[in-house]
Amino acid sequence: MNHLKSEEEVLRASGASNSEIPEKFAPKTDSFDYVRREEMIPMRDGVKLKTIILVPKGTQDAPIVITRTPYNASERTLRFNSPNLSSVVPQMNDTTSAARYIIVYQDVRGKYGSEGDYVMNKPLEGPLNVTGTDHATDSYDTIDWLVKNVPESNGRVAAMGGSYEGFTTLMCTVNPHPALKAVVAFAAMVDGWMGDDWFHKGAFRQDASLSFTYDQEATRKNEVKWWSGTYDTYDAFLRAGNAGTIAASRGMEGIGFWQKLAIHTAYDSFWQQQAVDKLLAERPLAVPMLIVGGLFDQEDIYGSPALYKALAPKDPDGKFVHLVLGPWSHGQGRRDARGLGSLQFEGETAGWFRRNVMQPFLDHYLRDAPKPETPRVLAYETGANIWHRYDDWPRACAEGYPARSRNLYVQEEGRLGFEAPPIAEQAFDEYISDPAKPVPYRQRPTVPTYAAESTWGEWLVDDQRHTASRTDVLVWSTEPLKEPMHVAGQPVARLFASTSGSDSDWVVKIIDVWPDEVPENPKLGGYQLMLSADIFRGRYREDFAVAKPLATGRVLDYRIPLPYVSHSFLPGHRIMVQVQSSWFPLYDRNPQTFVPNIMFAPPESYRKATQRVWRTAEFPTAIEFPVIT
Repeated sequence: MNHLKSEEEVLRASGASNSEIPEKFAPKTDSFDYVRREEMIPMRDGVKLKTIILVPKGTQDAPIVITRTPYNASERTLRFNSPNLSSVVPQMNDTTSAARYIIVYQDVRGKYGSEGDYVMNKPLEGPLNVTGTDHATDSYDTIDWLVKNVPESNGRVAAMGGSYEGFTTLMCTVNPHPALKAVVAFAAMVDGWMGDDWFHKGAFRQDASLSFTYDQEATRKNEVKWWSGTYDTYDAFLRAGNAGTIAASRGMEGIGFWQKLAIHTAYDSFWQQQAVDKLLAERPLAVPMLIVGGLFDQEDIYGSPALYKALAPKDPDGKFVHLVLGPWSHGQGRRDARGLGSLQFEGETAGWFRRNVMQPFLDHYLRDAPKPETPRVLAYETGANIWHRYDDWPRACAEGYPARSRNLYVQEEGRLGFEAPPIAEQAFDEYISDPAKPVPYRQRPTVPTYAAESTWGEWLVDDQRHTASRTDVLVWSTEPLKEPMHVAGQPVARLFASTSGSDSDWVVKIIDVWPDEVPENPKLGGYQLMLSADIFRGRYREDFAVAKPLATGRVLDYRIPLPYVSHSFLPGHRIMVQVQSSWFPLYDRNPQTFVPNIMFAPPESYRKATQRVWRTAEFPTAIEFPVIT
């Protein structure tokens, strides 16, 4: 016999309503090592923002570390329902909680528990934003309230966050509150057109961007999720035809940020006026910052080194601006990082950085601890699996060893070498690029990025043999190396190419090819590790802000900066370069005939094209390689 009372009987007996039940069953917090507070902090325009404050018990004169998030402050502070602060916010790292910092999370304006209207990547007050408030004003008002209303605080604040939270972290420095003493920005969104999140040099990152935009902007609390009738996103996007069609099928015409993406496909004033590296370069340096990026960041690989490059000239002595490049995917610098995909690193690289670099940095500026020897640039060298300190980046000097650019030329019969090609009237390699059969960005099926079984964070280290065997991918490689080759900095592809179409995408990939046999790990025999790769939309060859058709059949010079590398090619390994014209469905297809807006390209505009990569003395296609001598 069942003697348990129904939920309705329990409610009747207690006289409680449904809304009162959570409070009745709230956990007893006597044994917790922290106190949790929830506040609605008023901004200058009267809008109130939901803020969670976690104070270690017994703490006095403690610094505050704040993260402003569009991802639900309540959930961010309850990853594990634990009495231990270090477990409640593991994404804030055990270092800060163990150091007895006050940890604060806040829902940005218009998301989850905060009032107001949400605007994705809300620009600073100005031509693109006439509301009088932005992330800079909201962070200022929040910090001002915290230092006046959290009695356990010592009046010093650090901002920390990654990705979108990295963007809001950097916004704190636009007009910093006097209490803001340090900033740690992990994989921050810096320039959404040049190489973070939305576009890469004009090519739209549809597979990741559309679902994210839909989830973030359709509802305040992300209740409505992106849907799909297919498991393989390659099929879904190919059948849709273009990004505009698949967006319309989800009713995205009413989503503000999608409208902006669809209109601003070139690098116009919309993108230029909100590029964070440009914005901060115009302002004085006032807050010491750690800019933390990942060498294999699948979402925001551009922003961290770009921001450092923009700010470093303003800080010749290296007192304010520090760059860290770890061997990490997006967000991995705040998690466990012993390896990535098939790669294994030397120890737990992210934990080592947080304990030995980040924590002393924060303790110094927030607690007057001894000044640490924070390197100007710290980069992990994959292959050799060691950390290096540099005096600058990208033209670096690694502990006394300078870097210089060497040209690695494509040659006949699929060879790659440092010798320039001989004089020849016509010498090229060619392929047929067919938009009906685009090159997949990873081995199919391409699982949705949001799927539970997705390995989205690993795709930049995927084995590239799945593309090397295709007839629409060109491949060149060196002979096995006899000596190790160390590279540190930014490779640049100097591509001399022609197309039979009037528009084209060019994808360039630099790859470390492992020996045919790897006895200690047989699965890595012949592994093609992609070290640096990117896409370039040909219509922006002359001017990022103005799309122009390509001259059909004419050899054109493309200069394509690739993501930064810090790597050692070991003896027995080969260096490989691959070139192709699609990277689908992560990036939308180029129809290969010029249309005003590829987002809405009509079906008849998608046509095959003959692509040629030239290798003559006049047109010497090469990779400018930053080699450490």
